[in-house]
Amino acid sequence: MTIAGETSSPSAPAEASVAGDPRRSWKPAALLLPAGLFIGLLLFCSLAVLRMSFGERNAEWSGWSLTSYAALLDGRYLRIVLDTVWLAFLSAVLTTLIAFPMALYMTRTPSALARRAVLICVMLPMVISLLVQSFGWMAILGPDGLLNQAARLVTGQERSFSLLFNRTGVLLGLIQTTIPLAVLPIAASLGTIPVQLEEAAGVLGAGRLRVYRHIILPLAWPGIAAGAILVFGFNTGAFVVPLLLGGLKVTTIAVVIRDQMGPLLNWPLGAALSVVLIALALAVQALNRLPGRARVRGAA
Repeated sequence: MTIAGETSSPSAPAEASVAGDPRRSWKPAALLLPAGLFIGLLLFCSLAVLRMSFGERNAEWSGWSLTSYAALLDGRYLRIVLDTVWLAFLSAVLTTLIAFPMALYMTRTPSALARRAVLICVMLPMVISLLVQSFGWMAILGPDGLLNQAARLVTGQERSFSLLFNRTGVLLGLIQTTIPLAVLPIAASLGTIPVQLEEAAGVLGAGRLRVYRHIILPLAWPGIAAGAILVFGFNTGAFVVPLLLGGLKVTTIAVVIRDQMGPLLNWPLGAALSVVLIALALAVQALNRLPGRARVRGAA
């Protein structure tokens, strides 16, 4: 007997049987097991590095000391940290400026062939090894490289551009290898902006520059910020490009970590520098969230 106004759902018994079946209830959780194991392994390694940074040389696991962090206050290591941050910041800004027109062309061009061609060119640095790309830059920027040979043919004079083993060469390598990290997030944000917004602004009398400043850039800002943060985080830990294109004249945190963990066998100092890298990445992520929280509070 059923009460008037109530309807029995034929799917209710099936849903109840699925919810009560223990063999099916664990399957969604099992799908997260591989990712959980990987994240747990990363967390364990991070905690091991943190513990090692508070150890002493040749007594990394038994002793407790702040000697490694005190050594970071030395002028040499402070310069290395500041140089690394400056190179990462400058490369993030320049890469974002270069990536924005490329992403805008990818999302606005009506030609599917042109879009695919640009996408292939953008993704090439992700496919080719960093080692191969760095050796390519050495062949271009070297004293007898392609750049100096082209300048010799044009001017007829022996002219040597010193773009290798200095910050300029390292900066060029960092920008070229991280362009995909900036183009793809920006293109994703620009792809969500309707073209009708630009057309409506133009009909109302807004110039092209004003449309970009008041419509395109604010709406695409999440992708721009995400791309800049990805480039900054990647370049703070860059190792191959500074090592090959900077030589002994440009030293970054990752190169010093290699030296301390390898030939010098000073694991606590290398671990302390690794903690500095992690802290930089977390700080940038925190700064990226502040504008969003401010907008939410202002809207509330």
